[in-house]
Amino acid sequence: MRLLLDTHALIWWLAGDEALSPRAREAITNEDNPVAVSAASAMEVATKFRIGKLPDAALLAQDFAAVVAGQGFDELAISVHHARLAGEMNIPHKDPFDRLLIAQAQAEDMVLVSNKALFDGFAVKRLW
Repeated sequence: MRLLLDTHALIWWLAGDEALSPRAREAITNEDNPVAVSAASAMEVATKFRIGKLPDAALLAQDFAAVVAGQGFDELAISVHHARLAGEMNIPHKDPFDRLLIAQAQAEDMVLVSNKALFDGFAVKRLW
């Protein structure tokens, strides 16, 4: 199963935080499951660090690609197709980062690792 980490799942994984569910942790550690992190998460971390919402994420905000690569995770770029899908979604959810993650998970047939149950209503496979 191809996994796409939501931003909070990545942060909790890196911190060894118990907020990451055992099921998610097991899926991420399973070598049969390729794990990807979206460019949308890089933007979200950098933005939230800059405005003070993620004060402990300096290393991740400043060298996102190296941290992700160090975990053996793949980068998932945002394509024009992903952006169009996210923009076309007729859903009430306005968070642009979440919209991009939903679109990417759908377009790439990936399982979104997230604790956000609201994703379940958007035709995305979610693991938590």
